[in-house]
Amino acid sequence: MKKNYIGYAGTYTRKISKGIYRFALDPKARKLTAVKAVAEVGSPTYLTISEDNRYLFSIGQDGELGGVQAYKINGEAGELVKLDEQLTEGKPPCHLSFHQDKLVTGNYHKGEVGLYSFTAKETLETDSFIQHTGSGPHERQEKSHVHYAGFTPDRNYVIICDLGADELVTYRIDNNKLVRHETLKVKSGSGPRHIEFHPNGKTAYVLTELSSEVIVFDYDTENGSFSEKQTILAKPADFAETNDASAIHISSDGKFLYTGNRGHNSIALFQIDQKTDKLSFIEFTATGGEWPRDFVLDPTESFIIAANQHSNNLVLFERDQQTGKLTQLDSVVEVPEVVCVKFLN
Repeated sequence: MKKNYIGYAGTYTRKISKGIYRFALDPKARKLTAVKAVAEVGSPTYLTISEDNRYLFSIGQDGELGGVQAYKINGEAGELVKLDEQLTEGKPPCHLSFHQDKLVTGNYHKGEVGLYSFTAKETLETDSFIQHTGSGPHERQEKSHVHYAGFTPDRNYVIICDLGADELVTYRIDNNKLVRHETLKVKSGSGPRHIEFHPNGKTAYVLTELSSEVIVFDYDTENGSFSEKQTILAKPADFAETNDASAIHISSDGKFLYTGNRGHNSIALFQIDQKTDKLSFIEFTATGGEWPRDFVLDPTESFIIAANQHSNNLVLFERDQQTGKLTQLDSVVEVPEVVCVKFLN
């Protein structure tokens, strides 16, 4: 077991946060340590790390400009060196994903999908922007709100969750341009936020922010289409207060799925049926703070770290890999206005 694992936290910088923070997990001591601001940038609310751990990409904001930034990850300590940025007028994106040399972004405020190339010279080039349209019955669905932009497991498509239009949209990349492939309407008023794929690459799990549900889909790798097979509630049925579902993650063995609840301030645990990939609810675990915007499994998957935005903290949980259940440990560190947490791959 390594001495420690390096992770990064993205934040809002509306109050006292400086930008991107680095932290370490000591698995032997079962402690979070070494919290340090490593990049001063405006509201780096989401981060993604290249598969080879050489680069980190983040959302960035500078006054009235918003966009993306690229950093090199240096040394065992994981210091960040800024390489490039692409900023345009208006609000920044809220989500981004990277694969090989392509960076895709989802912009909640603009209802826009972005595609960038990361060049051999370690610079970012803007390739394509696509404007989404649409709306839904919920008061927050007055227009398109793209909340997730990523890649399908086969890397054949870019997949988008549009919270405002209740849509899953797939795109092909053709000559550095996004070309719409298929659009799927999901449950009206549900507000799809994030999507995770089962390790087998054949099942997709969509977390809906507004209805706090997980919608389970079969994913057809031949034509990139989705077909729904289950919907299950991700918050307590009797919880009447406001709840915005947040993050969704799956254990690498494909046995357990976790979702976050802002409002109920919990992580929901589901067991994945190994024959059908459908979900059965197990339990809720309180996140030890307010408004858990994100959480992450560590590289050993023996721990989960919850990122509580309103209480400005990271809280460490031990994870039973046989049952999936979480136990809070005596390790809480301060990270102001925390929104996103990622470990090196």
